Amino acid sequence: MNTVTYSVPGMHCHHCVHTIEMEVSELEGVQSVQADLSTRQVVITYEPPANPEKIETLLAEINYPVQK
Repeated sequence: MNTVTYSVPGMHCHHCVHTIEMEVSELEGVQSVQADLSTRQVVITYEPPANPEKIETLLAEINYPVQK
């Protein structure tokens, strides 16, 4: 299993946290999603077919692009 941590500056409220966790967890291969509002970070554990590119694309599609 792999883990990535993203900075998501657009996360401002608990609704944002819920949306990110719900949407990303539906991506095939994602095992867990933990969004932290206080740090504006999202920790995602995944295995193939999920990968960082797919996860980043999904976050951008739901209007929570990662900061690089």
